[in-house]
Amino acid sequence: MKNILVLCTGNSCRSQIAHGYLQHFAGDQVKIYSAGIETHGVNPKAIQIMAEDHIDISAHTSNHVDEYLDIPFDYVITVCDNANEACPFFPGNVKRFHQNFPDPAKANGTDEEVMNEFRRVRDLIKVYSADFVKTYLKD
Repeated sequence: MKNILVLCTGNSCRSQIAHGYLQHFAGDQVKIYSAGIETHGVNPKAIQIMAEDHIDISAHTSNHVDEYLDIPFDYVITVCDNANEACPFFPGNVKRFHQNFPDPAKANGTDEEVMNEFRRVRDLIKVYSADFVKTYLKD
């Protein structure tokens, strides 16, 4: 079984969304972990917009990357530039990928505008996650 780590700054939005979609698309053929270089708690809006797409991340926790340094990862995906720059070294034959997604937690405006930004970023991450699974995990 392959191990995948999704890493972002606070492990609250983007990495949690990617974790949910990667697990959804890959199923039980992989073990997905998500972490941050800091921990900010899982953002309730991320939970809400994932539930709108029938993916439950409400039991996810916000974890620090140091908790996973002993896991033999096959893939490490950084989903923001900050995490890419601060990503620790993982020994072994780890394939690293980077895709910078906007941080929906920084969205401003009305409640509706903020939620629409969360949905927009969710949809970008969904496409990336589906493509990643199709390209790297499917035989």
